[in-house]
Amino acid sequence: MSEPSLPKSYDAASVERRWYPIWEENGFFTPAGNPDAPAYCIMIPPPNVTGSLHMGHAFQDTIMDALIRRKRMQGARVLWQTGTDHAGIATQMLVERQLEAEGKSRHDLGRSRFLERVWQWKQQSGGTIVRQMRRLGASCDWSRERFTMDPELSHAVREAFVRLYHEGLIYRGKRLVNWDPVLLTAVSDLEVVSEEERGHLWHLRYPLAEGEGQIVVATTRPETMLGDVAVAVHPDDERYRHLLGRELILPLTGRRIPVIADEHVDPAFGTGCVKITPAHDFNDHEVGQRHGLPLINIFTPDARINDQAPEPYRGLDRFEARQRVVADLEQAGLLERVEEHRLMIPRGDRSKAVLEPYLTDQWFVKAAPLAAEAIKAVEDGRIRFIPGNWDKTYFEWMRNIQDWCISRQIWWGHRIPVWYGPDGHPFVCNCEEMVYEMAAEHYGEAVELTRDPDVLDTWFSSALWPFATLGWPKQTPELARYYSTDVLVTGFDIIFFWVARMIMMGLKFTGQVPFREVYITGLVRDGEGHKMSKSKGNILDPLDLIDGIELESLVAKRTRDMMQPQLAARVEAATRSEFPKGIGAFGTDALRFAMAGLAVQGRDIKLDMGRVEGYRNFCNKLWNAARFVLMNVEGHALDGAGAACTLPDRWIQSRLQKVVAAMDGAMERYRFDEAASALHRFLWGEFCDWYLEMVKPVLYDETLDDAAKNTTRRVMVETLETALRLLHPLMPFITEELWQKVAPLAGRGGETIMRADWPMVDAAQEDEAVEIEADFVMELVGAVRTVRGEMDIPPGRRLPLLVSGEPRGIEVLRRHEGLIGVLARLDSWAELEGPVPEGAATAVLPGLRLFIPLSGIIDPVAEIARLEKNLQKLEADLTRVEGKLANAGFLANAKPEVVAAEQAKAREMGEKRHGVLEALERMRRLQGAA
Repeated sequence: MSEPSLPKSYDAASVERRWYPIWEENGFFTPAGNPDAPAYCIMIPPPNVTGSLHMGHAFQDTIMDALIRRKRMQGARVLWQTGTDHAGIATQMLVERQLEAEGKSRHDLGRSRFLERVWQWKQQSGGTIVRQMRRLGASCDWSRERFTMDPELSHAVREAFVRLYHEGLIYRGKRLVNWDPVLLTAVSDLEVVSEEERGHLWHLRYPLAEGEGQIVVATTRPETMLGDVAVAVHPDDERYRHLLGRELILPLTGRRIPVIADEHVDPAFGTGCVKITPAHDFNDHEVGQRHGLPLINIFTPDARINDQAPEPYRGLDRFEARQRVVADLEQAGLLERVEEHRLMIPRGDRSKAVLEPYLTDQWFVKAAPLAAEAIKAVEDGRIRFIPGNWDKTYFEWMRNIQDWCISRQIWWGHRIPVWYGPDGHPFVCNCEEMVYEMAAEHYGEAVELTRDPDVLDTWFSSALWPFATLGWPKQTPELARYYSTDVLVTGFDIIFFWVARMIMMGLKFTGQVPFREVYITGLVRDGEGHKMSKSKGNILDPLDLIDGIELESLVAKRTRDMMQPQLAARVEAATRSEFPKGIGAFGTDALRFAMAGLAVQGRDIKLDMGRVEGYRNFCNKLWNAARFVLMNVEGHALDGAGAACTLPDRWIQSRLQKVVAAMDGAMERYRFDEAASALHRFLWGEFCDWYLEMVKPVLYDETLDDAAKNTTRRVMVETLETALRLLHPLMPFITEELWQKVAPLAGRGGETIMRADWPMVDAAQEDEAVEIEADFVMELVGAVRTVRGEMDIPPGRRLPLLVSGEPRGIEVLRRHEGLIGVLARLDSWAELEGPVPEGAATAVLPGLRLFIPLSGIIDPVAEIARLEKNLQKLEADLTRVEGKLANAGFLANAKPEVVAAEQAKAREMGEKRHGVLEALERMRRLQGAA
C-alpha cells in the first residue's frame, strides 16, 4: 500500500475556491452536448441588485442547482437563466441615503444626473449577491446573466405595456393605493409590513342633524373623520334601524352625512356604528362604491391635511392633526371615551413609515381577463404546484383578483412609455422617436410632448422574466428551445405577486405557460422554529456557516444599526449564549447537504446547526474513504480482473443499484430530503461502515493472488465513482475533487464530473438473495459487537462463539466464517452440542441463536440487567404488534402483504423473547452457583 494522491484532511475552502473558477472559465455552465437533446430550463427568481445572500436564497439556490446539475449529467441541454432585479424602491432609497450623507437630495441632482448616480452605484456595488451565489456553487449560465434594466429587457417591458394598453388592458384611473408618504409613491402589498402595535380606540359622538340624539362611532384614526361621508350600521342591527336614512352633523366640519346600512359592519365591534371615509380606507372605499358616496381626500402626498378640510387643520401633519381633532372634539363635548387598543399598523418595508390608503391617479392593469386564462392553466394541468395544496391558495387569490396598480412615483425603474400633448392627449409608444411623429400626425404640426414621470412597478418587469430573458419580443432560437421552462422554485409568499403574474403575462404574450411545475419551498427558520429577523437577532448568514465567523464579529454583525440599546443588549446576550465560540467553518457542501436533507415538502426548515456540523463530518468521512480506496487501488492495473466477486462485492453492487433508483425517484418527486437520506445512508452506513471493513480481509490477505484482489479493487473504485456522480448535485465541490482522482481508476474520463453521465440502474447487478445473505452476516457480526459493547469487553479480545438453529443460518456462517471471524473478532466458532454453557451471553437472530461463553469475562449481575432490559423492550414491541393484529379494522383495511409482514414480525419477536427468557434463566443459575 502506498500513500494516496490525496491530502490527509479535507480543506473545503481551498477546494471550493479552486474549482469554481475552473468550472466557469471553461464554460461548463453553458448548454452543451447533443443539439437534439431535450432542453431543460430553470429561471432563477432574480434577487434584488441591492441584496446580499440570506438563508432563503441558499435553500432555493441549492434546490435549483441540484436539479440543474442532475439534468446536465443526464445529457439534457440545460439552461439555468440567472440575473438580478433592479429593485426600484430599494435601490433608489439606498442611493438617496448616500446623497443625504453628502448633504444632497435627488432633486438637487435632477432626474438625469440622479439616474447616472444609480447606474454608477450598480456598476460598483451591485454585484454582491451574484458573487455570493458563486460561493454556493450555483452553476448558472453567467454568460447569459441579465439585469431587468438591460436595454433588451427594457424594450420588452415597453412592448408589453404598449400592447396591453392598445388592447384596453392598461388604463389610468383614480383609485385607492398603499401610499408611502415618505417615499411619495404607491407601493405593492408585498412591500407592506403589518405588525401589531399599541394604539387607541376613540369613541366619537356624531349628533343627529334633526331632533335630539346622537350616534357614537369608534375609530383608530380620528383625523380621518374630516373626510367622512356617512356612518354605516348593519341592516339587521335593531339598535339603529330607526335611524336609517336620517342625517348626522359631522363634527368640526358642519357637513351633513347620511346613516346607511351595509353588511360590512360588524355589530359586535365598538358601538356597531362605523364612520365611512372612502378616500382613506380600502373597506370604506368598497362601501362607498356600493352606495354611490363621494370621495373626499383630506391628505397631501406627504400626509398633511389639505384644503378639503376646515382651515384650522390645514397644513398639519396627520399625527399633529390627530391630536388637534381629538382636543377639539373633547372641548366640544363630542369625545365619549378613549380605550387602549392593539391594532395592525401597515408600514412600508423600506421607509418604515405608516402607510396611508390614498386616492391618487395611477396606471392599472385590468387583471380579471388575464387571470381567467391563468386559472385554466392550473385547472387543466398545464401547470402543477408542488406540494399540490398550494393551488388552492393560487385559485383563492386569482378568483378574487383586483386590478393591479403598476405605476410608482419614483425615478429609478422602467419609465412608463406614455407622452402627453399640449391638451393632455396620451401617446403610447415603444419608441421615443416615433412618438413625436404620432403627435405631429395627430395635431397636424410638431408639438412639445411631456413624458409621464412615473415608473413601472418592479413586479411588472419581473412578470416578463421567463420569456424576456430569452429574447422576446424577438422569436429567438433560445425562446423556441427553452420556453416553456420546466420548473420554478420559489417561496409561497410571492405566489400572487410574481408566480401568478408570470403565468398571466406568459400566456398573454406567448400563448404558453411560463413553466410546467412550481415547487414551493418553506421558510428557513432558526433551530427553535422561529422566523429569522434582524429584530430577533437570529439571522444566520450562509457565508458565515460556510467560512466560519468569530464570536465578536458575529455579535457586531447582528447588532449593527440597532437604534435601541436594550434590543441590542438582548441580541448580544442571545448570540453569546447560542454561539459561545462563534460559528465554525462547515464548508459549502455541508450547508447544501443540510438544506437538502431538511427540505421536507410542505414544511418550513428548522436550521439545525448540529445537522450542518454532522454533514461536515460526512464530508470528512467520504474524504477518508476515498483515501482508503486510492491507497489500495492506485498503482494496480485492474484490466482483466476476472476473479469471482466476493459476497461483499456483490452486495455493494446490488445496494448501489437500489440507491440509484432511490435517488432518481426522490429527485423526480422533488423529495430532496429522501435523496440526501438515501445517499447518506448508503455512503456512510453501507459503503464506509460495512463494505470497506468487509473487503479488508481480501485486500490484506497475502495468500490471495492479485486477480482476487483486483476484482475487489475494481468493485470498490467503481462503486465510489458511481456514488460520487450520484452525490454531485448536492455536494458539487468535494465530489469534483475526489472524482478527478477516482474516475481514471474506474475507467472513466472527462474534464469534469459535471458532464459525466448520470448513473443508471444496472438490473444485472441487483441480487436480492445476495442482499439477504449479506444482511444476515452483518446482523450476526452486529449481534456479537453489541454483546461486546454492552458487556464492556475490550475490542481486541477475541471471543468464542457457539451457535444453534436452522441449517441455512449455520451454512451461511460456515460459508463466510473467515469474514465473520475477522469482523466479529472471533477466536473460534462451533455448533452447540449439549447444554448451553453457564454464563454464556445470548443473542437471537432469525433462525439462529448465538451463545458467547463469558465465564471469567463478565459479571453475571450486569448480564442479567442487560437481558431484562432487552426483554422489556421486546415485550413492549410484541404487545404493540399483537395489538395491531387483534384490531379488526387493521385486518380489514390493510393490504394482505402488510398483514403478513406484521404476522412474521410477531413470530420473530416471539422467538427472540423465548431465547432471551432462556438466557435469563441460565444467567440466574450461574449467579446462584456463584
